[in-house]
Amino acid sequence: MNLLSGENLSKNYADRWLFRELGFGLQQGQRVALVGINGSGKTTLLRILAGLEPPDTGLVSVRKGIRVAFLGQQPVFDEDLTVEQTIFASQNDTLAAIRDYEHVVNDPNHKSDDLQRVMEQMDALNAWDYEAQVKQILGRLGILGPLLERQVRNLSGGQRKRVALARVLIEEPEVLILDEPTNHLDLDTIEWLENRLASPTLTLLMVTHDRYFLDKVANEIVELDQGRVHRYQGNYSYFVEKKAEREQIEVAEVEKARNLLRKELEWMRRQPQARGTKQKARIDAFYETQEKAKTKIGGPQLELSVKTTRQGGKIIEVEHLHKQFGDKVVLQDFSYVFKKKDRIGLIGPNGAGKSTLLNMLTGKLQPDSGTVDAGQTTVFGYYTQTELVFDETQRVIDIVKEVAEVVEMANGDVVTASQFLQHFQFPPAQQYTLVSKLSGGEKRRLQLLRVLIKNPNFLILDEPTNDLDIITLNILEDFLLNFTGCLLIVSHDRYFMDALVEHVFVLEPGGEIRQFPGNYTDYREWQKEHQSEEYAREQARTAKAAAGVAPSAETKAAPAPAASTAAPKRKATFAEKKEYETLEKELEKLETQKQQLIEKLNAGSGTHKELADWAADLKRTDAELDAKGERWLELAEYMD
Repeated sequence: MNLLSGENLSKNYADRWLFRELGFGLQQGQRVALVGINGSGKTTLLRILAGLEPPDTGLVSVRKGIRVAFLGQQPVFDEDLTVEQTIFASQNDTLAAIRDYEHVVNDPNHKSDDLQRVMEQMDALNAWDYEAQVKQILGRLGILGPLLERQVRNLSGGQRKRVALARVLIEEPEVLILDEPTNHLDLDTIEWLENRLASPTLTLLMVTHDRYFLDKVANEIVELDQGRVHRYQGNYSYFVEKKAEREQIEVAEVEKARNLLRKELEWMRRQPQARGTKQKARIDAFYETQEKAKTKIGGPQLELSVKTTRQGGKIIEVEHLHKQFGDKVVLQDFSYVFKKKDRIGLIGPNGAGKSTLLNMLTGKLQPDSGTVDAGQTTVFGYYTQTELVFDETQRVIDIVKEVAEVVEMANGDVVTASQFLQHFQFPPAQQYTLVSKLSGGEKRRLQLLRVLIKNPNFLILDEPTNDLDIITLNILEDFLLNFTGCLLIVSHDRYFMDALVEHVFVLEPGGEIRQFPGNYTDYREWQKEHQSEEYAREQARTAKAAAGVAPSAETKAAPAPAASTAAPKRKATFAEKKEYETLEKELEKLETQKQQLIEKLNAGSGTHKELADWAADLKRTDAELDAKGERWLELAEYMD
C-alpha cells in the first residue's frame, strides 16, 4: 500500500503544461530518485506531493498517521528564530525534551533544579538514545556552539541548507522528500549523508544531480519527461541503458506515426463527415496517430568543442601565496606553475578558502603576500556561484547575444547563438521566453553557457553542477572533455570530478594545499589506506602499552629488522578466548536476525505498527552488531 499517492495530477506554469493527469505512488522502503531536465517540473511535483503547492487538477493523499518532511532548494524559515529554535520547532514531545535539556546544559548559569527537571523528563521519554543521534547529526552538519544561538536571518545560503537538512533528519518522518540535498555540502558530509539515507527502512523521494549519491541511495529511478513518468528499477547505469533503449523505440514509433499520418491525412480530406461506425473508428485512430506524430524527438547532437584562444608558454605562475582573514589563515605559502592542459580539481571543507583561492588567481582578490603572474595570452572563463544578473525584460537569447552572436568551433565551423542554446537544452520556442520565467536550474544553465562561449583558454568552474540536471551535466562533461585549455574545478559532485580531473589540490586546515596526482576517487582510496595504516600503528602502540612496553622503547629499535626490539605480541587470556568464541556465535546470529528484519521490511506486508516495530528492532540490531563487532576486532588482535 502507498504511503503517499498522487492521482491525475496536472500543473500549468507560464502558459505551459508541466504535466497532465500524472499518477505517482510511494511505498514503504522505496527510495526513489526523480530525474529530468531543468524546467520539466521536478521541483513543482515534489512540492505538490509534499502538500506545499496545490495541483491544478488531481488529488494527493497521505496514509493516516504518516508524517512527511520536505527539504527545498531554498529553505524558508521564520527569520527571527535562532538556529536552535528552528531545528527543534517540531511538536514532537521527545524533541522538545531534548531541546530543553540542551538549553539547560549549555547555560553556564543553570540551576541544579532545572538540570534535575530536564533529566527526569529525558528519562521519562527514553530520549537519551535519540539525543545522541541528534548530536551526531548536528555535529556532522557543523551546527554547533555559537551557531545554534545565531538568528536564521544571519546565515549564509550553505548554512541555511544545513539547518534545513538537520531539521528534517532529526524529525525522523516516515516519508522524506528532498530537493537537491547535496547542494552546499562538502564531500565528507555528502558521503556521511548517503550512508544515512541508504537505510532499507527509509522511504524517500528525492531530486539529485549527484550520480554517485543517486547510485548509493536510490533503489528506483523515475524520469519526468514531457509530462510523463517512466520508471526504472535499478541504479543510474541501468537507467542510462534503458532510457536509451526507450528513446530508440519512441523514435521508431514517432517516425511510423508520421508516415501513417501523411496517408491518413489524404483520406480525411477526401471524406465527407463520417456517418458509419467504420469511418468513425478510423477518424478516432487518425487523431491518436496525429497526437503520436507530434511527439518531440531529439535531433542530431552537435559535437561541441569551442575554439579556445591561443595559449602561450606562460599560463599562470603562483609563488608563496598567503591569505588570512583576521586570525584565520586560509592559504599558507602556496606555489604552483600551471601547465598546458592541466585538469585540476580543488577540494576541501566548506569555508576552507576554495573560492578565495579562485578569486586571487583571477585578480578579483589580492593576496596578503606572494604573487600571481598570468601570461599575456591567458584568457579566463570564470563561472561563480553568484546568481545570474539580468533585466526583467530580457529574453533568453538576448542574454547569450550580449556575449556573442556566433561561436567558432574548434574545427573552424561557426554556429549561431540559437544553435548553441539548442545544444544546451533551450529549444527555439524557449529562447524567446523571458529569463524571469526560467526555473533556478535553467538560469544556472544559461549562466554557464555565457561563460563557455567566451572562448577562454583557462576555465575556472566554482560548483558548476549545483542545480543542473543530469542531462545537462552529461553535455557539460562532453564539452569539457573536448576543452583544450586549462581546467580548474571546485565541485562536490564526485562523478563529475572523476570524469574530468587528473590532479587534485586538497585545501587543508591551516591553509596548506596538498597536491595529489589522480582524480577524486584515487585520492579517497589513498586517504582511506593512509588512515588504515595510522589506525594499525595506533593499535600496535596500544597493544605495546598493554604489554608493559615503555613508550621510549619504541624509539630504540635497531636499524636492521633482525635486531628489532619490538615487544612480543600479547596473548589472550582464557576468559578473553571464551569471550571471543561467544562473540563469533552472537555476531552470526545477529547478522541472520538483521537479514530477516530487512526482508520483512522490504516485503511491506505488515501493519503500520509491525513495520515500525521491525524498523526499531533493525536499529537496535545494527547498534548491537557495531558494538560487538568492535569488541571482536579488539580481541582478534590477541588471538594465536
